[in-house]
Amino acid sequence: MADIKDTVHALDAAAVMGLLPARPRLLALGEPTHGEDVLLDVRNELFRQLVEEEGYRTIAMEVDCLRGLVVDEYVTSGAGSLDEVMERGFSHGWGEFAGNRELVRWMRDFNDGRPAADRLHFAGFDGPVEITAAESPRQCLTALHGYLSAHVRADLLPCTAQTLDDLLGDDDRWTDPAAMLEPVRSVGQSAEARQLRLLADDLAALLDAQAPHLLAAASRDDWHRAGLYGRTASGLLRYHHWMADTSPARMARLVSTRDQMMAHNLLAVADRGPALVHAHNSHLQREKSTMRMWEGSVEWWSAGALISVRLGAEYAFVTMALGTLRHQGVDAPPPDTLEGLLYALPEDRCVIDAPRLAAALGDTLLMPRVSPWFGYSALDPSHLADSDGIVFVKDADRHRPPQQ
Repeated sequence: MADIKDTVHALDAAAVMGLLPARPRLLALGEPTHGEDVLLDVRNELFRQLVEEEGYRTIAMEVDCLRGLVVDEYVTSGAGSLDEVMERGFSHGWGEFAGNRELVRWMRDFNDGRPAADRLHFAGFDGPVEITAAESPRQCLTALHGYLSAHVRADLLPCTAQTLDDLLGDDDRWTDPAAMLEPVRSVGQSAEARQLRLLADDLAALLDAQAPHLLAAASRDDWHRAGLYGRTASGLLRYHHWMADTSPARMARLVSTRDQMMAHNLLAVADRGPALVHAHNSHLQREKSTMRMWEGSVEWWSAGALISVRLGAEYAFVTMALGTLRHQGVDAPPPDTLEGLLYALPEDRCVIDAPRLAAALGDTLLMPRVSPWFGYSALDPSHLADSDGIVFVKDADRHRPPQQ
């Protein structure tokens, strides 16, 4: 086996930055599973160091982009309470994770007394979608229309607020969870939905065409937020359109649309300054993502893959991996797997130079690790060099708090 000790570094921000030629605009840290205390603790410590030592001033997470506005308002101004923010500002139930709560609390403390220009911001970059349903486009469409109607002539608007309301109808039509399994239940390809897609496009075009006037009439933050509403409205309507699809490509189109929304949001975040990103590895990796669902296996290009071809070296991706996750039945990895190779290292936690490790291994044959638990995504040795680094934690359960 090749000597890989020169590819292994202590786990800290300096080691992560040492893997990169320069500070990237988007520095993404992936996770192989959601909600594990040790992984969230590692993320929090790394992000704290990167904020304090490298000047990053935005943390973007795999959270509904509209809900994320609630978190950003809290960490920048102190509006509301931490309990309310964790309940209202996080999608997917992730406000219940102690690590996420600790991150938000720290961000608020970091900003306390800090000048507005130097405050740390929070951004959700996921669309308002779940694996079982998607939100109504009402919130983003009406918010975008409201912003434009407050600042441009009424005759320039493509429709009235009442027209939007009439076309949207009852929100329950859009959020019906049965539509995910029964495309016929979706309203995404109705005449009303088609008209709303045209109006969303016209509203976004008006926002762009009137940018000089809008930026003079209101704050740049308001304009950027309106852009978020426009992207979300178009993405949601596209997502609902494919929910109504009955072709074999339906699920691939849905997961692809979701990651396109993520990519567009992250590119908008990057336009405002360097940002740290956290999400599942499958949303951030450069290689094609795959997932097995009830309709079979689907594959798509992740947000990270889409961003990487746009930003090049200004996008960096560090993947995370675990040796064991015994409370989920994931025991020590076989020695002929990539994680087995890392598990044999003496370090409990470390950062690996992935491209250098790939070069050191050369033609060494490593087998893909097969996880007995669907919730853990193992490293793919054939794509080792596609990430800039690996954060490896040997045993997750060693760091779990005792059960009460």
